[in-house]
Amino acid sequence: MRVCLFEDRADRLKPLSLTRPVFDLRCGLTTLASKQLRSFPAVECGYIVRPVLEELTRIQYPGAPVNDLHWLHAGPLVLVNGRWLPPVLSPVSPSPGENQVGLLEYEVAFAVVGPDEVRGLTPSTLPDFLERWKEKLPAQDAGGSWIRFAWDLVARNGAEIASDFAEILGLSSAPRSTLALVGPAKDLWVHPQAHIDPYVVADTSAGPVVIDDAATITAFSRLEGPCYIGPKTQVHGAKIRAGTSLGPECRIGGEVEASIVHGYSNKYHDGFLGHAYVGEWVNLGAGTHNSDLRNDYGEVAVILNGQKIGTGLNKVGCFLGDHVKTGLGTLFNTGTNVGAFCNLLPAGRFAPKFVPSFCNWWNGSLQEGFDLEQLLPTARQVMKRRGQELTPAHEELYTRLHAETSLERRRALRDTLRRTA
Repeated sequence: MRVCLFEDRADRLKPLSLTRPVFDLRCGLTTLASKQLRSFPAVECGYIVRPVLEELTRIQYPGAPVNDLHWLHAGPLVLVNGRWLPPVLSPVSPSPGENQVGLLEYEVAFAVVGPDEVRGLTPSTLPDFLERWKEKLPAQDAGGSWIRFAWDLVARNGAEIASDFAEILGLSSAPRSTLALVGPAKDLWVHPQAHIDPYVVADTSAGPVVIDDAATITAFSRLEGPCYIGPKTQVHGAKIRAGTSLGPECRIGGEVEASIVHGYSNKYHDGFLGHAYVGEWVNLGAGTHNSDLRNDYGEVAVILNGQKIGTGLNKVGCFLGDHVKTGLGTLFNTGTNVGAFCNLLPAGRFAPKFVPSFCNWWNGSLQEGFDLEQLLPTARQVMKRRGQELTPAHEELYTRLHAETSLERRRALRDTLRRTA
């Protein structure tokens, strides 16, 4: 089976989609792409992404066709929407040679098409093709659910940890003698290469606890399932509450509840992170906290693409793009949205609920951020410390992102000046 994952409405998933395709966002133990490819096992897999992400996607998936029209036209194809969270039970297997579409809430979750149906398909023409397939092709119910906004990933994370655990792992591992277990042993999985100090508690009463390869859990940590500790992640005397996924090579302390930390990020010190999604290469200074519940228990709204959007939820924390840094004691309000490469220092009050990419918030004032000549060397150094490389593709992406977000920055800075005038 030839499968192509494509992006759709990525602007709704900012700031996390600024620097990665939507199918690379995490939920549960894996990315969305991993779940989609479990539903449609692929002999060959290609990708349709925004042009700004093309080179970086080629690096992430070596040898895979990315925005490759010749590959798209080479034969029958299953195109899968990168925002689709497939059902636990796989959808009906497509019949060879039969064009069809899988719909969820009258949106295309997947389409099975021949070469004639994809002629002229590009990232820019994709929305028109989706509308045409929706109207023209025989339809079936795709099942599953949509990831429309970043808070959907957080809200579904606990359930996805449990379903991934059942589908991927299936068997429990032998409990470690250094680990105190509360709840069923069958819901604990510890990689043989994980290191666990004495005086660590894993509570599987409400869901599985998964500790992955080369993870380190130090003394006086408590892990409440469902939760996932990713490869080489270090948990330092922390309280990891239910519904939390920590990606690879993070450093985590304090209290984390119902949150996703994508990977390579530091929250080493005390502080509360709740109902949040944190990107890569983020560093949260000591005493950084976010609120995830309004005092009146009302619905939390998030500012996205210049609009205030109701989440329908009363517990929503913060969403932090890649390479964000906070100083000691930074405070985030409910529903805060911070773009990539932002620097925030505390001022004794909440940071703004929206901070555009490449901005600083210092002394209670929103300001233009550092230029790329200052930011890129820092990013290179940060990545090198974890054995990763800032490639020319990264530099190109960040340069284009800086240019593409300039209007958003100017508007935010202008509005700030008006309010303080």
